Amino acid sequence: MAKNNSYILKEKNPPVQKLYSKVVNCQAVPGPFQLFNAGAHLFYGNRFYWQDPQREIVFIGFGDVRTFRVTEADGFAQIEKEWNELAGRMEIDQEIQEMGTGPLLFGGFAFDQTLGKREWAAFGQGIFRIPQILFTFKKDAVYLTVNAISNGQDLPGGMRGAEETARRLLTKSPRDPALPKVKYVREISAAKWKESVANAVRLIQKGEMDKVVLARKMEMAYDGAVNTDAVLLALSEQQHESYLFVLEEENESFVGASPERLIRKTDREILSTCLAGSIKRGRDEAEDLKLGGMLLSDKKNLNEHRFVVSMIQNVLAPFCSELIVPDAPVLMKMRDIQHLYTPVTGTVKDKETTIFKLAKALHPTPALGGIPRKCALEAIRRLEKMDRGLYGAPLGWVDYRGNGEFCVGIRSGLLKEDHAYLYAGCGVVADSVPEEEYKETGVKFTPMLRALGGK
Repeated sequence: MAKNNSYILKEKNPPVQKLYSKVVNCQAVPGPFQLFNAGAHLFYGNRFYWQDPQREIVFIGFGDVRTFRVTEADGFAQIEKEWNELAGRMEIDQEIQEMGTGPLLFGGFAFDQTLGKREWAAFGQGIFRIPQILFTFKKDAVYLTVNAISNGQDLPGGMRGAEETARRLLTKSPRDPALPKVKYVREISAAKWKESVANAVRLIQKGEMDKVVLARKMEMAYDGAVNTDAVLLALSEQQHESYLFVLEEENESFVGASPERLIRKTDREILSTCLAGSIKRGRDEAEDLKLGGMLLSDKKNLNEHRFVVSMIQNVLAPFCSELIVPDAPVLMKMRDIQHLYTPVTGTVKDKETTIFKLAKALHPTPALGGIPRKCALEAIRRLEKMDRGLYGAPLGWVDYRGNGEFCVGIRSGLLKEDHAYLYAGCGVVADSVPEEEYKETGVKFTPMLRALGGK
C-alpha cells in the first residue's frame, strides 16, 4: 500500500472529538466477494456490500465509527442534517481525488416512516453508518479507507488497529459459504392479496386514484441460520445486470439484487431511472423477442410506464437547468424478467440540490407507490396489511463531497436467523386482473427465491 490522505473532523465545543479518515491505494487485493466473506469472522452483523450494475464501483464496509438512525418524521432531512454537521467540521488533507473514498455514509430508509416496524425492528425507520473500514473497488484501482474517532489525540490508536485489521483481511482466506436446508416456503395471505388487488381496481375505476403498487410477502424457513454470504454469492453469479447490496444489522440482513436506480449524483450531473411495466423472459431467443415486442406494445404496461416517466420528469425539472427524457422506452432484460426502461439525465441548478433532497422528492416513484402519491400511500397502508420496511425504499451511499447513488430496494429479502422474508409488488391500474398481477409478482420473487435455495 502507498500514498495516504488524512481527513480530520473537529467538534466545535469541548471535548474536542475528531473523526480521522486515512486513504491508501491497495495492491494484490482479492475479489470483492472474497473480501466481504473474509471479514465475516470479525464483522458478521456489521458489514455492507454495494455493487452497481456496470461494476464501476463496489463498496465493502466493515464495522462502524458512527451510526445514524432515523428518528424524525422527515428522515431524509434528519440524516442530511446530521451528515452535514459532521462534514462541516471536516479538515481535509489529500493528494488524490477519488469519488467514493474517504468519509462515506451507507444505509437505507424505510419505505413508510409512519408504520411500526414489526419484523423490521432492527433497521427501524432507517439506518446509515460510517464504516470503520471501507474498501472502494473501481475499474482501475482499489482504495482502502480506515476511520477512527478520537478525543483530541493526534492519531488515535483505533486508526492503527483498523489499518492492521484491514491488512489482515486482505490476506485471510475466505470461508466456503453454504445455505442450510430449506424446511418450507410459504406465501403469506395470497388469496387476501388478490382481494386487495380487486379492491384497488374498484377504487381506481371510481376515480380515487390512477395507479397503486401493491406488494406481498413470502416466508422461508431453514434448519439453521441463513448465511448472508451464500445468498450474496448466488446473486453475484445469477444477477449480472443488477445492483447488489447487503446491509447487516446484528443478526439480520437486508439483501437484494435491484434493477432500479432511484438517483445518482456526480457533482452536478444526475441520472434517474423509469422502470415500470414488465413481462417474463422467453425460453429461447424467438420467444424472448416475441414477449419483448408484446411488452413494448402493451397498452396497460405503456400507460403504467408513462405514469412513472411523467412523475419523475415533473419532480426533477424544478431542480435542473437541463433535463433530458427520451421519447419512448426500451427494454431492460434481466435474467428472469424484462422491463420497460427510460433513463432521465440532467444537470442540477446549484450545489444546494443534494442527493438527499432529490431522493426525498422522488420517493416513492409511481413504480413503487402510485398516482396520486398521497392517495396511493393511503391505499397501500389500508390494503397491503404489512410493513415493507426497507423494501422498495432508497438504499445507497453518499460521500463527503456530495456524490452518491440510491437504488430502489426491490428484488430483495430480509434474513432473520433461520428465516427469510421476500417481497414483491406490481402496479395496479384500472384494467388490472388480480390473477395476472399475482403471476407477475411470482416472477419478481424468482431472483431472491433462487438465491435462497427455494428453486
